[in-house]
Amino acid sequence: MNTPSDLKYTSTHEWVRLEGDTVTIGITDHAQSELGDIVFVELPTVGRALQQEEEFGNIESVKSVSPLYAPVAGEVVAVNEALGARSELVNGDPYGDGWMVKLRVSDASQVEALLDADAYQAVAEH
Repeated sequence: MNTPSDLKYTSTHEWVRLEGDTVTIGITDHAQSELGDIVFVELPTVGRALQQEEEFGNIESVKSVSPLYAPVAGEVVAVNEALGARSELVNGDPYGDGWMVKLRVSDASQVEALLDADAYQAVAEH
């Protein structure tokens, strides 16, 4: 299981990369592996305000449909438009080209409170 140490994680298998006042969010390598082949990703509109832990979209695989949750509160400033035509990017590069949304963070302390790589691996292995 690939779990980069420079990211933060949630127990619902989202990852977060903080850059200034913006976070990039996607699902973890573990999550995409468990889901199997991703066939569709539903994402929010730019400008939408999200609360921490609010459902912001869905990811559909050949096995199931799973909700996506906002790890932190903020405003959607970008969505990965490429996933509309190429949802398999989530399987191939979950921490790179398979990112989902970017949020302008309301409270940076929410990012710090998320799981580090070691803590996430302990959650994911159970």
